[in-house]
Amino acid sequence: MHNSPDRPIPSYVISIKVLAYRDWKVKYAQTALGVTWSLLQPLVTLLIFVFFFQQVIDLSQSIRYPYAVFAFSGLICWQYFSYHVNQGGASLIHATELIKKVYFPKLIVPLSKTLSGLADMGAALVALAVIMIFYQIIPGWRILALPLALVIQMLLGLSVSIWLSALTIRYRDLQHILPHLINFGIWLTPVFYPGTLIPERYAIVLYCNPAASAIEIFRWSIIPDQPFNMAYGYGLGVMIVLLISGIWYFRRTEDYISDYL
Repeated sequence: MHNSPDRPIPSYVISIKVLAYRDWKVKYAQTALGVTWSLLQPLVTLLIFVFFFQQVIDLSQSIRYPYAVFAFSGLICWQYFSYHVNQGGASLIHATELIKKVYFPKLIVPLSKTLSGLADMGAALVALAVIMIFYQIIPGWRILALPLALVIQMLLGLSVSIWLSALTIRYRDLQHILPHLINFGIWLTPVFYPGTLIPERYAIVLYCNPAASAIEIFRWSIIPDQPFNMAYGYGLGVMIVLLISGIWYFRRTEDYISDYL
């Protein structure tokens, strides 16, 4: 009995990997610190958060474990999300020359951003592990849910990238608006503060925020004392709707993308 030959890797898989590697390489090209920047940026922000929200405005009484672990766990998720907003939104515009020269499924472009952003998040996860070891926080059995939490992060980023990439090529003003939306959105997401601080009458805004749901699930999977509110399931529902509708809208407009570039 002969073994069946290995199936060739689909060309679109290779394309995603090539684009993701190119993005990652270009991002750190000709920099002295290289990939170290992916750690320095969230760490510097963490120091600011720790000083302001632990020394100036004490939030430690609202959190069951060290604030540094709380803030950094939310920060690396938010950094991955904001990467999709900033880079994924303009991904088709940045790939103009490639799109005009070669025919390929355009959905590969925003999808590659999801993959390239994982490199930075992987480095940040190592830093988070070091911080947790320093504070002697050992994950429990819920660490088994970490792969699912990371998949949710990826799907959230992908849903945002797909929508924004398709809209930005038609409405270029979005490129100037998106950075401000990110700066505003972090205040509506429990990155540096616990969701329990939100007044009950505004809680639905938090629960329907898919970024908040993704962060809370991530924290729940790695930190033993982290509670989880099932109401965050609303945010997951919003994420699924965004993903499905984004793919539908992207595929509907894909044939006209070259006309706007």
